[in-house]
Amino acid sequence: MPAIVSLSNVAKDYPLGKTVVRALRGVSLAIEKGEFVAIAGPSGSGKTTLLNLIGCVDVPSSGEVTIDGRSTSALHDRELTNLRLHSLGFIFQTFNLVAVLNLYQNVEFPLLLKGHHTAAERKKKVEAMIDKVGLTPQIGQRPNELSGGQRQRVAIARALVTEPKIVLADEPTANLDSVTGQNIIDLMKALNDTLTTTFIFSTHDQRVISHARRVIRLVDGVVEDGAAQARGAGG
Repeated sequence: MPAIVSLSNVAKDYPLGKTVVRALRGVSLAIEKGEFVAIAGPSGSGKTTLLNLIGCVDVPSSGEVTIDGRSTSALHDRELTNLRLHSLGFIFQTFNLVAVLNLYQNVEFPLLLKGHHTAAERKKKVEAMIDKVGLTPQIGQRPNELSGGQRQRVAIARALVTEPKIVLADEPTANLDSVTGQNIIDLMKALNDTLTTTFIFSTHDQRVISHARRVIRLVDGVVEDGAAQARGAGG
């Protein structure tokens, strides 16, 4: 079975004044469908750049990035947008919820963007996903009425409601206390088990890294690929 994410000798450069910063240097890796992977490394190691390339937010300066069988360098902007919309889900450390929308509406929003669903179909999908993340009692509340952990659960529901093949999470526990952060990781692992969705998340938190099923370590834009010890959902 081909990897759902594949990078081959990928480099990414950013101009900074008269110099060029090389954020990634010859990265090659493969991630299989259904994996639960942490991209680990200190600030400035290239984690966010790598997630942006996998998330079709950016394209490499050289090398090849293949997502769900498609080389991103060969795609036009509209095709990249469609790939993001139909194959990828995103979870951000700052939640990125729409303040004027309630919980239900925030989770429904990507389905509206995607189209092709009736109101009844959207309602069924949204309510089921909100139930999966344990927030049915808060379904009508707005983000400012929710705790940080609850908002991150909303973000997870929003990322998963379109049934993406890959979910990308950039430092998903960075703004949460340790107990809430652990609960979020446990929730993502449980959804990974039940939905076989591929989860790829970046982190520099060793407590979070220890719960990954596989760790890809980045140091100065160079990857050291390894396997994390498998752990049960209870840690």
